[in-house]
Amino acid sequence: MPPKILVITGPTASGKTALAVELAKRRNGEVVSADSMQIYRRMDIGTAKPTVEEMGGIPHHMIDVADPEEDFSVARYVDMAAACVEDVLSRGRLPILAGGTGLYIDSLLSGRTFAAFDEASPLRADLEERYHKEGGEALLAELARVDPESAARLHPNDAKRIVRALEVFLTTGKTITEHNNETRALPLRYDALTLTLDFERREDMWDRIDRRVDRMMEAGLAEEVRALLDSGVPARCTAMQAIGYKEMAAAIRGDGDIQAAADEIKLRSRQYAKRQRTWFRRNLEAKKLFWGPVPVFADVLQRSTAYLEEFGI
Repeated sequence: MPPKILVITGPTASGKTALAVELAKRRNGEVVSADSMQIYRRMDIGTAKPTVEEMGGIPHHMIDVADPEEDFSVARYVDMAAACVEDVLSRGRLPILAGGTGLYIDSLLSGRTFAAFDEASPLRADLEERYHKEGGEALLAELARVDPESAARLHPNDAKRIVRALEVFLTTGKTITEHNNETRALPLRYDALTLTLDFERREDMWDRIDRRVDRMMEAGLAEEVRALLDSGVPARCTAMQAIGYKEMAAAIRGDGDIQAAADEIKLRSRQYAKRQRTWFRRNLEAKKLFWGPVPVFADVLQRSTAYLEEFGI
């Protein structure tokens, strides 16, 4: 049987860190972050990265493992996070995967593998150059001839995925669709109990998000983004496309309307939370834990503990 682990997920600002830390204290656990932006160093405020105090003495993994300039992939996350989980298990402790990046979580739990690639390879550079010279329609048509299923899912403007799909085929002789089908047939890497935190009313979620953004602004989000730009981090790199950084960078480099940027961050965060909720609803086996207008942490903690005992961890 695959080893048992705990997963705590849910939309942004739903209290995942606090619950993960408290359960880690009670179950001899360590937290493995599943947040696609907390991996970046020097991006603390806008990613709501847990402080030393919030970690409560519990080891946290997969935080501050990459520089903002790096193009961090799902494949890289899975490799690094799996190593962290295995290390925690080897020491007889409980891995608690906590975060809101559904693709990272699903890929890690499924044991999914990814076709090897080198970002600096001549083939990658050649395909990217062709994309810019010939256009997305031309390369998507080329992809459709060898992998019509992948091509049907992609938009001509999705340069990254079109190039990646062609690269996989030209490197391995298999389409990315074939590769994905093979990896989905693999047995699950972990037997996971998933707890999904959410809100009974979306208005309460919006209010929580708005208050979090206000705290970020008070903590110096604008100054954090300005420092990143001043240090040479490109405004167009993947890390700077994150909600909070993209909007604030545009304000800093443009008209300087910081308050308007904060309002935009609140809107984009609400939209992102809606997408997260849609993603997590697909897991019908997850145990749902809902916050009311006044969150009662003790109640959620009690119910979570009961689920752990029922699951055998």
